Amino acid sequence: VLLRSTQLYSKQMACAGGGSCYGDVYENWSEVLSDINPYAFAFVGTGLAIGLSVLGAAWGIFITGSSLLGAAVRAPRITSKNLISVIFCEAVAIYGVIVSIILQSKIEHNEPAVIRAKPDVVNTIAMNAGYSMFWAGVCCGIGNLACGVCVGICGSGCALADAQNGALFVKILVIEIFASALGIFAIIVAIIMSTTASFKVE
Repeated sequence: VLLRSTQLYSKQMACAGGGSCYGDVYENWSEVLSDINPYAFAFVGTGLAIGLSVLGAAWGIFITGSSLLGAAVRAPRITSKNLISVIFCEAVAIYGVIVSIILQSKIEHNEPAVIRAKPDVVNTIAMNAGYSMFWAGVCCGIGNLACGVCVGICGSGCALADAQNGALFVKILVIEIFASALGIFAIIVAIIMSTTASFKVE
């Protein structure tokens, strides 16, 4: 609240001093983004990391699970082996949980005395941290969403192929492993993006 008040006060002073001001109308997108609380970006990024990852995992399990159950009617032997496809899809959700916990642990509040003493520094650092965490969450979430769908489609093909010919299971499983690695790439980049994100001002 204090940070928001400081931003509004700065904008009012700019208007009074002859700066660019159009009342309640923003001049450009940078002004719009600068008036959004950086903590909102951080929390939205954290939510996207877990939300989109779980969506990808659920979508993948839906695709591979339905094919597995359908193919198991014809060949019950494939059920136990092809559960690994469901596990790969579930791992995508775990990636999102890991990243969201890391991002959540970085959200900290400054003391009111620090905000009053260094309002510009606090605002700049908070915006940097908020944007970093937002795009880290987007990177992780969208990457894991694509990974979950990819693993689900590969798992579906693996189940159907295994029902037709058991010798094809291991060959298609290799493709599925590479599909699962896409989610790991996303969380690595997301963690690197959020490494320097910190709201705390000493």
